[in-house]
Amino acid sequence: MKNILVQELGEITTPAYVVDERLLKKNLDVLQGVQRATGCKILLALKGFSMHAVFPLIGEYLYGITASSLFEARLGSEEMGKEVHVYAPAYRSDEFAELMTYADHVVFNSPTQIKAYAHRVKQAAQERHKDIDCGLRINPEYSEAAVPMYDPCYAHSRLGTTLNQLLLSGPEILAALDGLHFHTLCEQNADALEHTWQVVEDKFGFMLHQLKWINFGGGHHITRDDYQLEVLHRVIRHVQQTYQVEVYLEPGEAIALHTGYLVSRVLDIVSNGMEIAILDTSAACHMPDVLEMPYRPYIIDSGKPQEKAYTYRLGGVTCLAGDVIGDYSFDAPLAVGDMLIFTDMAHYTMVKNNTFNGINLPSIYLLNEKGTQLIRSFGFEDYKGRLS
Repeated sequence: MKNILVQELGEITTPAYVVDERLLKKNLDVLQGVQRATGCKILLALKGFSMHAVFPLIGEYLYGITASSLFEARLGSEEMGKEVHVYAPAYRSDEFAELMTYADHVVFNSPTQIKAYAHRVKQAAQERHKDIDCGLRINPEYSEAAVPMYDPCYAHSRLGTTLNQLLLSGPEILAALDGLHFHTLCEQNADALEHTWQVVEDKFGFMLHQLKWINFGGGHHITRDDYQLEVLHRVIRHVQQTYQVEVYLEPGEAIALHTGYLVSRVLDIVSNGMEIAILDTSAACHMPDVLEMPYRPYIIDSGKPQEKAYTYRLGGVTCLAGDVIGDYSFDAPLAVGDMLIFTDMAHYTMVKNNTFNGINLPSIYLLNEKGTQLIRSFGFEDYKGRLS
């Protein structure tokens, strides 16, 4: 596999993110199949994947985007031009008017935010001569997320409104709502959704007949090989048939899952109790989830430490002592200039990278049947422009 990829990648400048359009289309076909089977609407969550060069392609399959900020909403509106859904834990008053020029749905985190902004949503809708729906993010106080950092229902969570909070907020809040939103999953299968829905229905089912839609949020690993598509279909159909509401899902990772690579080269090899290869990429700058989650990304043709003949610790190019990607083994010794290809590097990389230490951002390429196309490269002015 690596040899084929190396031939396809040619002489690209590293480090580089490379998104394979063929794999992206494969994921989009799966998502389109869910939409056709159930009539639900799937949105791209920009927090997971914001490579707008492929927004026109994604827009051929999906219904739009979901944003968590003014800039994401504007990007989705300008580059895809379909539905724009917005949610944030709290909105800025000085940004809200512009935000409403892009939004089709706006989801609030709390009853106090609805009280503060619902009248401004109505005003914006009148000015635009179109409906802008209002929703509320609920916290069902149930989640099967394994990592506390990614569990929106942990104790004292700031995300979403509990049933008790909603009941204490007054009837005007319920009257202002067109839909409900919940997001409790993280890289999970449909059985976790089904369990969550049972809790949501038990707690909030009394109000669903009054609403137009419900949004299941993100975290659905729909394009994973072992994903339980029939369970997902069953949950969606139950909700539609029972409550006559439209169902939305807004995955980000599932759209870009297994579609991209981070391509790097070895800059130096040093020895300090073990062999250490220093790469032209960085965990801290270019794949921060490696340190934040943390996790160990797979490198094509590599093994676990000591599994193959030659074991190396792979380090990043920054001065951060902890900028270490992990320990890997290889069939042959590494040499300066060798190419290493990290897999599954399309999501949560480009959206979270940074220029710590003045390290340049990876170039962005698109790979398809025609070859490798450079989409964007970066330089000093991109680094300088973030500072003052």
